[in-house]
Amino acid sequence: MGHGIAHVCAMAGQSVILFDIDQPRVDAGLRKITANLHKGVEKGKVTREDRDAGLARIGLSTSLRDLGGCDIVVEAVPEKLSVKQELFRELEAVLGPEAVLATNTSSLSVAAIASVLADPSRVVGTHFFNPVHIMTLLEIVVHRGTRADVLERTQAWGQRIGKECITVQDFPGFATSRLGVCIGMEAIRMVEQGVASAEDIDKAMVLGYRHPVGPLRLTDMVGLDVRLAIGDYLARELGNPAFTPPELMRRMVAEGKLGQKSGQGFYGW
Repeated sequence: MGHGIAHVCAMAGQSVILFDIDQPRVDAGLRKITANLHKGVEKGKVTREDRDAGLARIGLSTSLRDLGGCDIVVEAVPEKLSVKQELFRELEAVLGPEAVLATNTSSLSVAAIASVLADPSRVVGTHFFNPVHIMTLLEIVVHRGTRADVLERTQAWGQRIGKECITVQDFPGFATSRLGVCIGMEAIRMVEQGVASAEDIDKAMVLGYRHPVGPLRLTDMVGLDVRLAIGDYLARELGNPAFTPPELMRRMVAEGKLGQKSGQGFYGW
């Protein structure tokens, strides 16, 4: 998700720093951005000039100190509360007092992430959708302490990078994950029960409900391990068994069938 967010910001004319914990990961992110822009040129959706200008706006870093002058920092680290909290602690120490700290979490409590900071009012959720350079929605999540000006600045920024923004409150699963994960878990149960193939279930949702991608292919794209963790979290927080991951999903994750990133999930990649 991080490289996709950097991609759309750079193509919207903004200076971007792409950060990761080591140089190989940073380089991998830039390669993905470059590959997506090349595809855009080949399809006639992006000019060569715009591609080159966008890439020129992206700086690379493995040091958080390099982010000190940023107006907004969006984290896209793994969906683990402690990891996000620790990163935000480190960022608070290097950023200016007016910088916005945004989390791309798809389900974790924004308030809990913000709770470890001296100034939690600067934290907001910015839930992007994959692939970021194609999907137009940006779900902005505010917790009770988020300042009004932080929300306004985030909304304006979202519009500048070409996103349609919705604003939701900090409830487990927000709006999109709560609905999307529930559909995804039921789709997996249908495969588990032999109702239909993954391909036909996805086709039903794409052709029958106009979803851009079916729930099982989307699960592969997000990562079965990521969706498994989110499902367990939502089932616990909401007390709703509809979110409980099916045994098929647990077995696939245990076998390393994580979806697109491992090469095999409900589909071969």
